[in-house]
Amino acid sequence: MSLEGKVAIITGAGRGIGRAIAEKFALSGAKLVMADRNFEQARETAAAITAAAGCCTTPIEVDVSNLEAVKMMVEQVIAEYNRIDILVNNAGVTRDNLIMRMEESDWDTVIDINLKGAWNCSKAVVRQMMKQRYGRIINISSVSGLAGQAGQTNYSASKAGLIGLTKALAREVASRNITVNAVAPGFVPTALTNDLPQDLKDSMMRLIPLGRWAKPEEIAYAVAFFASDEAAYITGQVLSVDGGMFMM
Repeated sequence: MSLEGKVAIITGAGRGIGRAIAEKFALSGAKLVMADRNFEQARETAAAITAAAGCCTTPIEVDVSNLEAVKMMVEQVIAEYNRIDILVNNAGVTRDNLIMRMEESDWDTVIDINLKGAWNCSKAVVRQMMKQRYGRIINISSVSGLAGQAGQTNYSASKAGLIGLTKALAREVASRNITVNAVAPGFVPTALTNDLPQDLKDSMMRLIPLGRWAKPEEIAYAVAFFASDEAAYITGQVLSVDGGMFMM
């Protein structure tokens, strides 16, 4: 699957799944815009990918929950590359707690970044993609959005919301040759999951038929497929990459 010459924006690209997606896209020939709230992480990751793959990378500091900041990022990308082919809405945070103990600010933060952030970025790129009559939008949801998870009413709601956003937007833009799909990872060893209680990790492991956690690059392969021309006739779909954890 070649992404040669495609311009891709990846949010939350500085580490974890976002970094793995950026590395896969670079090896497939894409030009990368690596957006992250932590500019140093984005810059260091971009430099490492450029050195390894020789591709063009642009690190950008952006808070995806801020629509005006996102619009400025998109304007910068269009000015530099003259097009946007792929958007990966990967930026995400957790603020886990039981609902009785969860602060309103923890709900707002997770919804603002995970769900509103994806809406902001999609809104900002869609006009350019429609003008091009070409685009790929991939939203990173989660098995928590498919099945729910105790202690994650905010996170599960945000990831379930991403699935609804995916399907609705797919219908809106299909006539302009723009596809919108979602990938729902299972448990992946990243900064978001490292802080989970060990007993929760152990109980989740028992639910995975393949008997192991996913590697970040295995999520990246699925995202790269949706971004490719080989997936041109697939839209509005959710692909679970979870080792069989939640078979539908």
